[in-house]
Amino acid sequence: MTGVMVNAALVLLGSAIGLLFGKLLNQRLNQAVMTGIGLCTLVIGISGALKGEHLLILIAALALGAVIGTLLDIDGFIRRLGDRAQAMTRREGASVSEGFVAASLLFCVGAMAVVGSLEAGISGNNATLYTKSALDFVSAIFLASSLGVGVALSAVSVFIYQGAIVLLSGLLAPVMTPEAIAALSGTGSVLIMALGLNMIGVTKIKVADFLPALILAPAFSIIAGML
Repeated sequence: MTGVMVNAALVLLGSAIGLLFGKLLNQRLNQAVMTGIGLCTLVIGISGALKGEHLLILIAALALGAVIGTLLDIDGFIRRLGDRAQAMTRREGASVSEGFVAASLLFCVGAMAVVGSLEAGISGNNATLYTKSALDFVSAIFLASSLGVGVALSAVSVFIYQGAIVLLSGLLAPVMTPEAIAALSGTGSVLIMALGLNMIGVTKIKVADFLPALILAPAFSIIAGML
């Protein structure tokens, strides 16, 4: 769990630096930074999505995931929690829920999070997680400067998500085939692309309502591999 704890700690540290730095920016500069981050996020999402295979699995996971997420109103639930947190912090600017969802997706979705956690749990090798931690640290600084305290709260997502994979690595390793990890990464990349579009103000997609797709995509891939 050392790699997971380091990752969560660096997200917190990067967020703290970003929050301090963000106070020095006026609204115009803050918006410019957020637009730049949004464009980079969009590029990351597109590049990851283009690497994806098995489009039928991706489409099915996103469609069914959207139905489940909308019925459960995941986006509304997260926003209500974020509004409460924002009322407590009294920070102006982007909503807490927006920062939390954006950072959680960026830090938790992707091959590095899954593979790194599996390696840490099975062999005790934290190299991948340490590399990811350094990348997340830098990202957290710039995200928090624009999106606020919600980015810091994403450290909880990082710890729970990657920690669970580490603890369950013995069971997940045989199941999480390269195809399943690719399906997870591809689906996550589409959500990150949607997130980037939201950040630059092009769309207002309720990205959180699509989160069930991150479970469905690898599950569908595993089932397809058995057929």
